[in-house]
Amino acid sequence: MREVVFIKKNKSKWQEYEKILGSSDFIKSKDLTHIYIDLTDDLAYANTYFPNSKTTEFLHQLAGEAHRRIYKTKKESVNSIKKFYLDSFPRMFYQYRKYLIVAWIFFIIFSLIGAYSASKDAEYVRLIMGDQYVDMTIANIKKGDPMAVYKSGGELPSFLAITINNIKVAIFAFIYGLFLGLGTLRMLIQNAIMLGAFQYFFYKYGVFWESVRTIWIHGTIEIFSIVVAASAGWVLASGILMPGTYTRKEAFIRKAKDATKIMISTIPFFMIAGFFEGFVTRHTEMPVWLSVLIILLSLILMIYYYFILPKKLITKT
Repeated sequence: MREVVFIKKNKSKWQEYEKILGSSDFIKSKDLTHIYIDLTDDLAYANTYFPNSKTTEFLHQLAGEAHRRIYKTKKESVNSIKKFYLDSFPRMFYQYRKYLIVAWIFFIIFSLIGAYSASKDAEYVRLIMGDQYVDMTIANIKKGDPMAVYKSGGELPSFLAITINNIKVAIFAFIYGLFLGLGTLRMLIQNAIMLGAFQYFFYKYGVFWESVRTIWIHGTIEIFSIVVAASAGWVLASGILMPGTYTRKEAFIRKAKDATKIMISTIPFFMIAGFFEGFVTRHTEMPVWLSVLIILLSLILMIYYYFILPKKLITKT
């Protein structure tokens, strides 16, 4: 194709792209990507057949502008995510901190009930955890490696499977808020009783400390995030049960938006917990001081993010 034909065929399109890219209006990422790909295709053709022409120079400049706009859009998107997690969400969450406190009270009470039940009935742990898991763990304890279960499976597959499963549990705890919060309460109780019975099981076999310093490497952030997801479920339920001055529909929509934000806030933490369980927890031979440090820093992170930071931001304004 001759250059004059090439120009005639694409001129109107290039003029439209030039107009779009020269505008200060917002351009959707998918539109920018389409423009950039189309321009680079034309540029590649021009570079091949008309390497020193003004057409090639023009297309090079236009493609460069498209690339710059894509980078700028991505940067703005990253800044929006950063602002959500470090400013807008913590400010919003401040009004719901009491829901998290109540969720923690329930979780701790039923964890103790789980531990107490396990102490009174030797078969209770088997009922909760299953015979296969209990028998395997007892065998590992006898071998002198009580936390061997965390060494099984590949690191990356474990990370992905654990993260996805935890997010699913949290999503259900959140969605069950639609059942007037009772479904959320049921899930919270189930997880709390399971944890209490699980920890008592290791206490009974004399490896309580080994279990704490291993399991809570990932468990600190994981459990905290599940409790946060439960609080999101109750925020959702409050829109139905306590509409206040709004109509029930309006109150539900408002609370549903806030509850969804609370749920979304847990996703990065579930990823961190999944990373710890997949890549770090399995190293049971690590020094005690290191595992304790990870646990303490994880706890400080969660308390700071969900309690201290919201208060700090609200107090500033």
